[in-house]
Amino acid sequence: MWHGAAVTIRLLLAASFAVAGHAQPAPTTPLPAATSASMPGAGVDTTPAGFAAWLADFRAAELAKGAAPAAVEAVLGGLRYSPRAVELDRAQPDDSGRVAVFASYLDRHVGALLIARGRSVGSDLAAELNANTAATGVPGAVVLAIWGMESSFGAVTGGFDVPRSLASLAFDGRRRDLFARELDATIDIVARGTIPRERLTGSWAGAMGAPQFMPSTYLAFARDGDGDGRADIWTSRADIAASIAAKLAGDGWVRGQGWGVAVTVPDALDRGRVRDLVLPATCARVLGKHSRWLTIAEWRSLGLTATAWPDGAALATLVEPDGPSGKAYLTLGNYRALLGYNCSNFYALSVGVLSDALR
Repeated sequence: MWHGAAVTIRLLLAASFAVAGHAQPAPTTPLPAATSASMPGAGVDTTPAGFAAWLADFRAAELAKGAAPAAVEAVLGGLRYSPRAVELDRAQPDDSGRVAVFASYLDRHVGALLIARGRSVGSDLAAELNANTAATGVPGAVVLAIWGMESSFGAVTGGFDVPRSLASLAFDGRRRDLFARELDATIDIVARGTIPRERLTGSWAGAMGAPQFMPSTYLAFARDGDGDGRADIWTSRADIAASIAAKLAGDGWVRGQGWGVAVTVPDALDRGRVRDLVLPATCARVLGKHSRWLTIAEWRSLGLTATAWPDGAALATLVEPDGPSGKAYLTLGNYRALLGYNCSNFYALSVGVLSDALR
């Protein structure tokens, strides 16, 4: 979500599909509104008094909606404004005019070292991964690929205090509603009593642990894989694996179906004939790069070739992340579950390629 933190950034930028899709419902008592001083570009009042006033309003709203006072105090007590989290948030580049190259991205993020580490973790956790697959249908190799892409198997998870980052970002106002909901979810986590307040560390954007779950995602999908009564996504590898599998299953992973296959596209393919004319309702910019759905048999009849084919009746979309002259993939329905984790073709394709290397 660094590489895990970089993923978190993209996930947050795609909040309508990924993070917000798993956020908790907004509290019935309205969260404190951003003042004109806390709106983007208006110059936030970052004095201790300004942040304290906002935090007091947030605390009052939480207590008014029935949040446990002890949990509210544990999360909010003593928080200070984090200029670094806000600086990193505001520094996110506008890529609207940037031409990114998937082939370079793949080379940077899916290398021999990551594959070797994934195979080692997979060997150590074979029993747990097989149990997760039996329960959710999500293959262990796909779980490992997400884990590797998010945090290099827990090596890089971020050292920010999550409540401090979330409160600062909500106060800043650029994406106030998103971060305020996540701060609210953090209070719910502490109220459960299974994860101590000091364990809530992660990226500057609030993504936690090895799977880089936002707090609302933790509430929805974190699982106790080792049977100790806690869902510890920071240090328990069994919990991490079970949680990632639960997230992918919740995003619609279909048992027994792969994610997609690399293909070679003939020069003569008329891409206009396979263009998708339906505007996607979610993840629109990313899915806008996909063709319409055709069966594998239909794609083969158009001259596409592959080293191994899924079932001919399976529906797939054509994705060419670098355009017609670059790599090409037919993606199946399960690819959309990968996009649910992070709405980025580069990310989801890299997860797919890495998972194939880890099978």
